[in-house]
Amino acid sequence: MGQGGIKCAVAFTAVSLAAGCLGDMGEMPFVSRLNKGAEATVVAPSQAALRATPTTHDETLNAESPVIQGLLARRSVLPDGSAYDRVATSVLAANARAAETELRAARLRASAASKNWLPTIGPRVSLNSLGDIISQIVVEQVIFDNGRKKGERAFAKADVEVAAVALAEDTNARVATGLDLYLTAAEARESAAVHRATLREMEHFEYIMSERVRGGVSDMSDLNVIRQKLAEIRAAIAASQEAEATAIAELNAMSIQPLGDLRGLGPLDVGATAAQPLAVTRAEAEKDRSIAQAQIDRANQLPGITATATAGENSGAGITAGGMGVGLGTRARLRAIEAAREAAGRQVAQANEDANRTLRRLEGQARATARQAGEARGLTAQAKANLDLFQNQYRAGQRQVMDVVGVYETFAARQVAEVLLTFEALRLEVELARVQGVLADGEQI
Repeated sequence: MGQGGIKCAVAFTAVSLAAGCLGDMGEMPFVSRLNKGAEATVVAPSQAALRATPTTHDETLNAESPVIQGLLARRSVLPDGSAYDRVATSVLAANARAAETELRAARLRASAASKNWLPTIGPRVSLNSLGDIISQIVVEQVIFDNGRKKGERAFAKADVEVAAVALAEDTNARVATGLDLYLTAAEARESAAVHRATLREMEHFEYIMSERVRGGVSDMSDLNVIRQKLAEIRAAIAASQEAEATAIAELNAMSIQPLGDLRGLGPLDVGATAAQPLAVTRAEAEKDRSIAQAQIDRANQLPGITATATAGENSGAGITAGGMGVGLGTRARLRAIEAAREAAGRQVAQANEDANRTLRRLEGQARATARQAGEARGLTAQAKANLDLFQNQYRAGQRQVMDVVGVYETFAARQVAEVLLTFEALRLEVELARVQGVLADGEQI
């Protein structure tokens, strides 16, 4: 390699680096204080994936991205130390976190794209017509590319935001699944308790009726009716026990520790305005990514200017202009790219509308189910009062055994309906929290 060629390559590289640095001064990393004074926040390596910042570019991305900042600011609606909180902690500790791996890969791609304005250096080996091998070192620096490099950086950044939203969705969905299994087991447990109490009373009525049949006071058909009801109650108890065992087994399979002995219920303090729905957040991140892709596609349709220098045999430097040829279809292609930008914005509006509809539906259903559960408690109390009245009349000889059996069946049915409505209201609250992504703290995801 001649000294002239080496000097040319070194000089060109220095000029290119200086030009690249000056051209990207507006995108240099800065420290975001986030309303916490002049001191920068120190991030520990052991913190969660959204806070894990192995490179300076990650710190800048966290500070500059409103999507990631919004995800980090979310707070869980699960009461600290409650059974719900223990379920969430256990299922998240055993999470494979496949979405976190994708987030880390996206951050690495964004870190690589943040340096795409730098010149590229690589070898070139060619064989000429005389059979001689020519080796060179080629340095290329993009001077004008219609914004393609900038679009690549924006695309990589938006890709990280989409991956971050996917991680939040995956985490909240896992917590919601664990809580649903926990509520299913608790509901089956409550239903079994109601059926067992009914079984004890029905066995007492069976004994009374069997003695009356033996004494010739009552007909055998009444005893058969009671025994059929006993068989149905035992079948309901067995079904509830199986449902509880299945839910607990599935919950333990996705938890880091057994949760079969965990008890405790309670309402969640969640409404339709707790946080922006994750579906809307994802749509906004995907819109930015689509716009960046449109910018890249537009730049690819237009010619750019690149400076090239070679060091080695036949050293030299020059400027080339190239790209996709401009033809009769170029205008239509550019208009199609602009239409893609508009479509991305409309998709956000559609996602916002769909999310609002979902939130209002869930909020209305939760409110209605809670009201129905309250009414069911009132009906259960009325049924218990009627049962007490019929039992007193039976003891006074004013009612038959089958009359009391019928009233007790109504009382038991009211109890079961109350249990079903109570747990349905709890499930709707969990679903409402999942849609808004507030089943786990953003900093702990």
